[in-house]
Amino acid sequence: MKNTVLTLSLFALLPQIIHAETFAADVWADNWFEMRINGEQVAEDSVPITTERSFNAESFTFEAERPFTIGLVAKDFKENDTGLEYIGTNRQQMGDGGVIVQIMDAAGTPVVVSDDSWQCHVIHTAPLDKSCESAANPVAGEGACGFEASDEPSGWDTAAFDAADWPAADIYTEAQVDPKFGYDDITWDTAAQLIWGPDLEQSNTVLCRVTVE
Repeated sequence: MKNTVLTLSLFALLPQIIHAETFAADVWADNWFEMRINGEQVAEDSVPITTERSFNAESFTFEAERPFTIGLVAKDFKENDTGLEYIGTNRQQMGDGGVIVQIMDAAGTPVVVSDDSWQCHVIHTAPLDKSCESAANPVAGEGACGFEASDEPSGWDTAAFDAADWPAADIYTEAQVDPKFGYDDITWDTAAQLIWGPDLEQSNTVLCRVTVE
């Protein structure tokens, strides 16, 4: 009787092992990303966001059991809360972002790609007035250089989080984002799209999530 109970207990654990899968992910980001699965980090951009022209592609694998929730932190470079880069030089400007994702199963079949089924919430927007870009002495929070910033909502990258009020990701074309440096090294699924917040220039930190069933 004891042996029977032990055997049944072992079988109860087997589905967790059998259902765990290995997935392959490709991500291109301008400028930087971090990917989490059910709230746990599985990848981070290997090129620091402070590197000039730091957009690049990353390919990696992770293990997960379906359903799972993907949380993607995507950031465009900014020198400070003005949202500008190259401040004080003749290149002073707003940066622009963009990210694309595809995830394949062990057979190479697409499981999920970035599109408007993802939800994206912006936690840093700057400058609030684009004329800040041409200010002689841009100061965060003053005049045209106002900004809006908030912390990551607790648990936003898990299935339990209520994202009902989060908007769908905004979709952009290659012409709008002008992806390069690694983008063309990946064979992207035709359904994968470049996503971001509502403005490529003003949306500086974007949290995007989707659940894979």
